[in-house]
Amino acid sequence: MRVIVAGGTGFIGKALCRSLAGAGMDVTVLSRGGPEGRAAGDDRVRTVRWDARTPEGWEESLERADAVVNLVGENIGGGRWNREHKERILASRVQAARAIVRAITQAQNKPKVMIQGSAVGYYGDRGDECLDETSDSGSGFLPGVVRQVEEAAEEVRSLGVRLVLARTGVVLGRHAGMLPRLMRPFRFFVGGPPGSGKQWVSWVHIDDEVGALRFLLERADLSGLFNLTAPGAVRMGEFCRALGEIMGRPSRLRTPAFLLRLLFGREMADEILLGGARVEPKRLVDAGYSFAFPQVGDALRNLLP
Repeated sequence: MRVIVAGGTGFIGKALCRSLAGAGMDVTVLSRGGPEGRAAGDDRVRTVRWDARTPEGWEESLERADAVVNLVGENIGGGRWNREHKERILASRVQAARAIVRAITQAQNKPKVMIQGSAVGYYGDRGDECLDETSDSGSGFLPGVVRQVEEAAEEVRSLGVRLVLARTGVVLGRHAGMLPRLMRPFRFFVGGPPGSGKQWVSWVHIDDEVGALRFLLERADLSGLFNLTAPGAVRMGEFCRALGEIMGRPSRLRTPAFLLRLLFGREMADEILLGGARVEPKRLVDAGYSFAFPQVGDALRNLLP
């Protein structure tokens, strides 16, 4: 299989490209920066420069591709949600999705499948409600972003291309993502959950994130919405207790909600830190995907040094 990965230099993208190349697939990474050409030490991975806004620059690669995976997007936790940052979060995702659809429209040889990276932010803050792929969208900034991105990608269906919308939860990795940031206060014995700790965390181990993406790439009979979360969603308080036990640290110090809202702004704090959704990967499980790390304790023990 020849796979194009847009956003292949990010946390999830790098892990996916390593896995695909390790399985003998030919991988092309679309990147906004860095040198073009074959990756050092791996002739199955090459980088092509792309502005993430237009179809130009990678037409030749697309003509040979069997699949396109789009993981492009500004980091939602990379800074306070002022007007400019929110515009970058939305524009980076929608522009990239539209550009890929336009490129596929223009291609003579179209890929068989497109996987569009999405997020469980679609569901918003839903309290204790158990959510699957049939659940409605929530309200707020992030649900609005996800809806627009998914709508932009939907156009590829009319071209005869199988479309998968992969709604990913909080991805746990050793060196990137939420986990390293959350571990820092625990190292100094001041760890604990943000706010009440009752908000749900729908998480997934990086190995299962990559495994599920590969599963969806290779299963030609699967299309549409899939939640990429472990079946064992937990409350933030439980997550932090498990992390503290594995690190040998207490998990008693809560960060007050008012302080988080002061530091990050009410909107960002409420949607990312104080809110949550209990999301289940129903379609993925029904399709036969077997999680390597279905429980948070096992996932954390695997990831922590």
